Amino acid sequence: MAGVMDSVNQLTELVGQNRMELLLFKLSGLRQRYGINVFKVREVLPCPRLTVMPKLHKFVVGVAHIRGQTLSVIDLAYAIGGRPTANFEKNFIIIAEYNRSTHAFLVSSVERILNMNWNKIMPPPKGAGNSNYMTAVTEIDNELVEILDVEKILDEISPSQLDVSSEVIAAAQEAGKKVPEHCRVLVADDSKVALNQVSKAMRDLGVDVIKASDGKEALDILRELSQKGPIKDSIELVISDVEMPEMDGYTLCASIRQDPLLKDLYVILHTSLSGVFNQSLVSKAGANDFIPKFNPDELAAAVEKGIHLVESGTSGADNIMK
Repeated sequence: MAGVMDSVNQLTELVGQNRMELLLFKLSGLRQRYGINVFKVREVLPCPRLTVMPKLHKFVVGVAHIRGQTLSVIDLAYAIGGRPTANFEKNFIIIAEYNRSTHAFLVSSVERILNMNWNKIMPPPKGAGNSNYMTAVTEIDNELVEILDVEKILDEISPSQLDVSSEVIAAAQEAGKKVPEHCRVLVADDSKVALNQVSKAMRDLGVDVIKASDGKEALDILRELSQKGPIKDSIELVISDVEMPEMDGYTLCASIRQDPLLKDLYVILHTSLSGVFNQSLVSKAGANDFIPKFNPDELAAAVEKGIHLVESGTSGADNIMK
């Protein structure tokens, strides 16, 4: 266990190479193994003493005070449909950063960390339905491992505000940055919850959305559209998550810049990797902007800015984030 804990803090630039480190763990009462990207993990600890407070969500088993911070501890087994975990003192917590905040997840055991290529991480099987909590799957030791859609779990516990405020829209209009009619953006995200959140914000702006569930699908869509004429006639800009199966957002962005028919697209990276975000990778990949998940007003403002630059004839490649 000490080796696993030490490795959690040894974050690298793997994500910029279409690679990731996967922390494997098990949940109480469930035989299957699960995974979470190490880039989101701050620490792994034996479960501390928990304080139970009134009116907590049923998936929140208590509150822990850790390193000067008070964290709600979420029972992952219960949250994804299993039985509530018993004997907390025999379990562990994974402390991770998602969407600008820190969370603690109760797990029964933590096994090891694997260095993997994103092309070994596959989308959930077709027909799995919308009620599952998989964002991706992979095979390790001849066993299927689920990568959990933690954003879906968090949204069920504390739903995000989805509406773009009227003040943001009015400010864009006053600044002459009103979104023109019939704008379309491509949104790539492996989390159904995140994809729907972004799509709702875009609808508030009057923007049409083409959805992709990973970077490879997004790139395939863009290349198909580019064969029909200049890509700017089909897509105003791209909004992409960073962590995605088969192809991550950095690799998608770099692939766009390397394609003569796509290189001038404006690309916004939109990710929950706020705590360990490496700005040099954004610049290296060729992104134009970076927005941590999920604030609809900030995302809307970034999209309005990007569309205004595109409409003014300033190419995406000329406005790389520094």
